Amino acid sequence: MTADLSQLVKAYDVRGVVPDQWDETLAELFGAAFVQVTGADAIVTGHDMRPSSPGLSRAFARGAAARGVDVTEIGLCSTDQLYYASGAFGLAGAMFTASHNPAQYNGIKMCRPGAAPVGQDTGLSEVRELVESWIDSGAPTSDATPGTITRRDTLEDYAAHLRGLVDLTSIRPLKVVVDAGNGMGGHTVPTVFAGLPLTLVPMYFELDGTFPNHEANPLDPANIVDLQKRVREEGADLGIAFDGDADRCFVVDERGEPVSPSAITALVAARELARHGGKGTVIHNLITSWSVPEVVRENGGTPVRTRVGHSFIKAEMATSGAIFGGEHSAHYYFKDFWNADTGMLAALHVLAALGGQEGTLSALVAQYDRYAGSGEINSTVDDQAGRLAAIKKTYEGREDVTLDELDGLTVSATDWWFNVRPSNTEPLLRLNAEARDEPTMAKVRDEVLAIIRG
Repeated sequence: MTADLSQLVKAYDVRGVVPDQWDETLAELFGAAFVQVTGADAIVTGHDMRPSSPGLSRAFARGAAARGVDVTEIGLCSTDQLYYASGAFGLAGAMFTASHNPAQYNGIKMCRPGAAPVGQDTGLSEVRELVESWIDSGAPTSDATPGTITRRDTLEDYAAHLRGLVDLTSIRPLKVVVDAGNGMGGHTVPTVFAGLPLTLVPMYFELDGTFPNHEANPLDPANIVDLQKRVREEGADLGIAFDGDADRCFVVDERGEPVSPSAITALVAARELARHGGKGTVIHNLITSWSVPEVVRENGGTPVRTRVGHSFIKAEMATSGAIFGGEHSAHYYFKDFWNADTGMLAALHVLAALGGQEGTLSALVAQYDRYAGSGEINSTVDDQAGRLAAIKKTYEGREDVTLDELDGLTVSATDWWFNVRPSNTEPLLRLNAEARDEPTMAKVRDEVLAIIRG
């Protein structure tokens, strides 16, 4: 096949349509290139439930083994389970998944030992260059003795590691509905939750990479409608939805109402700060709620603001020694999990917090959800730079308004703020706005949208 790697290799991972954009032949080249760039002598691989995942994963393993590298295959797993294996074994790793993308997609999330990310600036561009140079001729033959490919089950160890990071011993019985979206949560949740005082109501736990019920992207409100309805019908204490590779979790309360990921970030931050003696750095990106840095400071911590994107969060986690980090996209990062993101650990924190007191989840999170937010609003535009310039011109020079351009344009006032960021891959501008009350937020939101769409 003729592959266009500019469309396949993204900023943080490899992702494209199978077999139109890539196939097992290309996966084998990626395996060879990955071990050459990382210098690894042993790696670990895992894959999700997509129909193409086992073949792609095995081809990658063949490419690595042909260059003298021993490969441990952990088979079906969530992305954070692969990160666990990378951290626990001290091995570079590769996870085959396209997360929440439709069934025809697949991809590779790569990391160095200890789950350290491999992104555009940390080796992924070199991997791409090697694969491009080998597409026509194949990878050069190696003088090394071929490595071994062995299987190892890590699910029980992964579950035990997570449960060791959250005290769940004294929680009251809870009824929880979990929507796995036919993704890897259906594989991991039963083992992670085993033995806890939970009545589990499973939804779409059957592993099916064609996603027959709904897309496995809980950030889209359409994809949690079934969960919301079931929570109300069951009289459950809460609901949890996972994305396709189960590294993100989204929470709904006992009324079936969505809980803001910023509120979850603040809740978990308070708990992690308590675990660390009331001190530590917590990372949050610039579109999380004002609530997050406020709660961090109130609990003795130091908030640090970053650009949006897991590579920025992970880099800052490593630099600052942060104990926790959260994004409004429902990614949650933990120092005690090799600075990697794990939605499952965040879910256990929510269960522990709720089960450790007698009130409802809605009452519990109210203290962490203090402002009115717009959510992310995407607008298709022809001229991203021109629209951003128009917004900047509108607001700069206004009294009591500050502007910064850490990531797109953030405009802040006493009672409100908004951020507008361009998409890296589509002709979109993304707006997030927040204010101290709903009418103010709506006014700011509509004023900015008028400029964006004008």
